Amino acid sequence: MDLGFLANTAFAKTLAGNMDVISLLVLAAAIVITIWKDTNLGTLALGMALVVGYFIGGVNVKTLIAGYPTSLFLMLAGVTYLFGIAQSNGTLDKITKYMVKSVKGNVAVLPIVLFFLAFILSSIGPGQISISALVAAPAMVLAAEVGIPPLLMALIVGNGAQAGAMSPLSPNGIVGNSVLAKMGITGWEMTLWMNMLIAHIVVAAIAYVIYGGLKLWKTKDTENTAAKALAAMKVEPFNYQQISTLVAIGILIISVIVFKLDIGFMSFLLGSILILMKAGDEKAAFKTMPWGAIMLVTGVSVMVELMKNIGGMKLFAQIMSNFSTPLTVTLVVGFFAALVSAYASTSGVILPAFLPMAPLLLQQIGASPNELAALVSTIVVAGHLTDMSPLSTTGAVFISGAPDHIDRKPLYKGMMIWGLSMSVVGAVLCWVLFTILRLP
Repeated sequence: MDLGFLANTAFAKTLAGNMDVISLLVLAAAIVITIWKDTNLGTLALGMALVVGYFIGGVNVKTLIAGYPTSLFLMLAGVTYLFGIAQSNGTLDKITKYMVKSVKGNVAVLPIVLFFLAFILSSIGPGQISISALVAAPAMVLAAEVGIPPLLMALIVGNGAQAGAMSPLSPNGIVGNSVLAKMGITGWEMTLWMNMLIAHIVVAAIAYVIYGGLKLWKTKDTENTAAKALAAMKVEPFNYQQISTLVAIGILIISVIVFKLDIGFMSFLLGSILILMKAGDEKAAFKTMPWGAIMLVTGVSVMVELMKNIGGMKLFAQIMSNFSTPLTVTLVVGFFAALVSAYASTSGVILPAFLPMAPLLLQQIGASPNELAALVSTIVVAGHLTDMSPLSTTGAVFISGAPDHIDRKPLYKGMMIWGLSMSVVGAVLCWVLFTILRLP
């Protein structure tokens, strides 16, 4: 039985006259509900798209399905599949151990090395959440053993993982660049990735100074038994499985960056070859794949696509324009993007919802189209800077990774203050970097 007739009822027709308002309110309500009930926003967004689009707006279901980002799903699934193999066969863990050994017991350098290790690992494909989950526990244990303040270690390493989030190979980079591509914007991948690195180096340096990093340089390694043990740590060589995986990752990077091949299909191809070579465990790889996150991103994308078609995004831009001028637009949008991101997913909400709004907002306030790059960079960077809050997954894994003898309450409080303060600090930083200093 076709229920499309419901869209022709008097009540539905009344609502249909305000579809832009309804779609925006429904998305906002869905975000609040999923935060309150701790459920997946993507599945709820798919259901709400049916209610708003089909039952109220009379939008054909085939049109709603056409809004599902199939290519994005394949890219996310493929990358997380390949790096699920790399995680389950110990490749990523072995890289981490070699990097830790490289500091040769220098405690003050350890957080800095782990920052760049997390950045590199996050950038080559797994993304910030997977890498944070991988390095959080060993990093926090190391901090406790060698006398590094736990809050310092969590913020430095976590921001390193965040810095690599917009790599063209990482899940968030794939999401953001896919959204931009649908807007007709291409070729910004490297710029956004480097802008993320610059901004996170700045905030990590601030954290290093504020939370005792400079004091570590005054500690003599010869007096630190744990540091001497760290310097003497032995790491087993890479085995056949891990070497094969490193070769596969290298091929992926070259094929995507140099030959512009599809990252999703290439990841599935290389992952399947590794499985056939018995270099990985397929079942273990599937278990590590973040299916909930994939549903979150793709589900919200359907709702946002519907909103674009029925005026919801235009209304969103109009609301934001009431608080913005051409000079302050990055400051205002950066604050709101960061604040929302502290409670909601960056990849699932900020990138799919805020990026399509950017060109519309610039039109509303009469700003030059040349300001779009600064505004897009602001949305991307500010949306990630608050993710070290314990309300976000990245921040939460560092708290859970702290050893039992560490009091988690001060750590939780410190990360909460840091994360929420980034909604202001991050907005100001983005305004300075992208509007005042005109970073590319």
